[in-house]
Amino acid sequence: MIGVLVSGEGTNLQALLDADLPIAAVASNNTKAKALDRAVAAGIEAAAFPETEFESREARDTAMADFLEERGVNLVVCAGYMRLLTKPFLERFPGRIVNTHSAPLPDFPGKTPIEDVLAAGVPETAATVHYVDEGVDTGAVIAAERVPVHPGDTPDTLRERVQAVEHRLLPAAVRTLCER
Repeated sequence: MIGVLVSGEGTNLQALLDADLPIAAVASNNTKAKALDRAVAAGIEAAAFPETEFESREARDTAMADFLEERGVNLVVCAGYMRLLTKPFLERFPGRIVNTHSAPLPDFPGKTPIEDVLAAGVPETAATVHYVDEGVDTGAVIAAERVPVHPGDTPDTLRERVQAVEHRLLPAAVRTLCER
């Protein structure tokens, strides 16, 4: 069973839902994440774990891991989850947490990959699915697909094209992991 971590709109979550993957639960750091509404509309149990309600990030991550494990989750998919996971969470799902990233790794890690790609003036970026470890976008790459950078691209135009690839690549990679 899959647990999905989200922070915002939930377009990657929607791609996973549209692929009819076995999602047991959705968790977020953001009580106002539209992705939570998507989960509820799909009949999937969803909960928010805002940092302000916990004494530490580790305590929040422990509660979130408890929530997922109690629902039978054995694979965690970060789908637009914009927080680093702490050791207590990582230790609960070793080698079973994946993330999507809007640039080739390890070349463009971090929070602003699209902007970094454009600033570097490279001819292409990539949609990348990778394992999550204790580093920032340092886990092994599972799948990647190139996306060209067009002359005149802005962060918004390039992000739109990369997300279109992510919405196809992430569900395919997750399905393959579920079949193992």
